[in-house]
Amino acid sequence: MTWSIATSIKTKVDRFGITIDRVVLPNGEEKNFSYLDFAKGVCVLPITKDHDVVCLKQYRHALTSWQWELPAGMIDHDGIDPLEVAKKELEEETGYVAEHWLDLGSFYPSPGSTTEEIYLFAAAGLTPTEQNLENSEQIELHTVTMQELKDLITSGDFKHGAGLAAVLRYKFMTD
Repeated sequence: MTWSIATSIKTKVDRFGITIDRVVLPNGEEKNFSYLDFAKGVCVLPITKDHDVVCLKQYRHALTSWQWELPAGMIDHDGIDPLEVAKKELEEETGYVAEHWLDLGSFYPSPGSTTEEIYLFAAAGLTPTEQNLENSEQIELHTVTMQELKDLITSGDFKHGAGLAAVLRYKFMTD
């Protein structure tokens, strides 16, 4: 016997959907599972010709603090190529375009509570263009060495989940 959904309630709140499924478990018992329906996203590890990383320090209202992050964004519509969204986010948030792209795969940041999937990329061959932030974005650009990024991560100052996943995947795929 497999899991089956007995009933499902879906509610949309701003950019999130909330789903509550009444599930029949393989043993016949019923249990509620609730989760956020959240759009897919992208995250980019931008690497300069000197092998430094372009990082963001971005104000995050939910935490009421500035956070170290990598460029990232939401995929607005189904069927859009994640790489195209990654290219757009890199240019908008950092003011750079990249000549070379490495697909680092995707991951689910919190599969127990959200449907979100984030596609990871590394970008190199950076050329400056113009930063074009959304009106709700407050971003400071910082170029850090790989060692400085490692120090930010190991000290716990860099907590951006998608950024951590991108760095880890990049490290494992290029070693």
